[in-house]
Amino acid sequence: MKVLIVHAHPEPQSFTTALRDLAVETLQGQGHQVQVSDLYAMNWNPVASAADFSERQDPDYLVYALEQRLGAKNGGLAADIQSELDKLLWADTLILNFPLYWFSVPAILKGWIDRVLVSGVCYGGKRFYDQGGLAGKRVLVSLTLGGREHMFGEGAIHGPLEDMLRPLLRGTLAYVGMDVLPPFVAWHVPYISHAAREEFLVAYQQRLSGLERDQPLAFPRLQQFDERLYPLQRA
Repeated sequence: MKVLIVHAHPEPQSFTTALRDLAVETLQGQGHQVQVSDLYAMNWNPVASAADFSERQDPDYLVYALEQRLGAKNGGLAADIQSELDKLLWADTLILNFPLYWFSVPAILKGWIDRVLVSGVCYGGKRFYDQGGLAGKRVLVSLTLGGREHMFGEGAIHGPLEDMLRPLLRGTLAYVGMDVLPPFVAWHVPYISHAAREEFLVAYQQRLSGLERDQPLAFPRLQQFDERLYPLQRA
């Protein structure tokens, strides 16, 4: 495999960073190629703006997705975006590694998504879900959080974790065509013992060792809908 790990944590000594380092060690040990984008270490700019394009289709009014398409065609994307896009297109497996912030991804990772999942390359028109521009690639979300496992699920205080991750898993990763693997979750990380953290590391290493055999989650396929994207009637 060719693996891109996008890591979003500000503390080099964090457990989230330990998960990243373990992924690099484990995957390289299996003979896979690995690249890492450490967003905080890179001082990644998360703000999508007109400065992301060397020339504009419409210099008077910014429609970001349309300018992305032009920039992708003419080589006019900002250098930091193009570098990350090249890594993404090189990889057949993406790992997003981050702590859960306010039921979502850290702002710096959201900015990577906004700027690097370029319209016209990763999606556009009816190029979404199984027809998305990144079809054939696989993605694993690896996350840490402070809550206990019993606080998430049907009837639990926070509801299902899957509901919180829906904008990421479905609205972003599945939307651009990737096969989304079940997330790896390390619960209650800031408050658990060293031994408990070691157990999570062992579990993650086991998960990584079998990553190629993981079955992706189910999401819509365009063949289930007509030309206007109404669901097809089933007999």
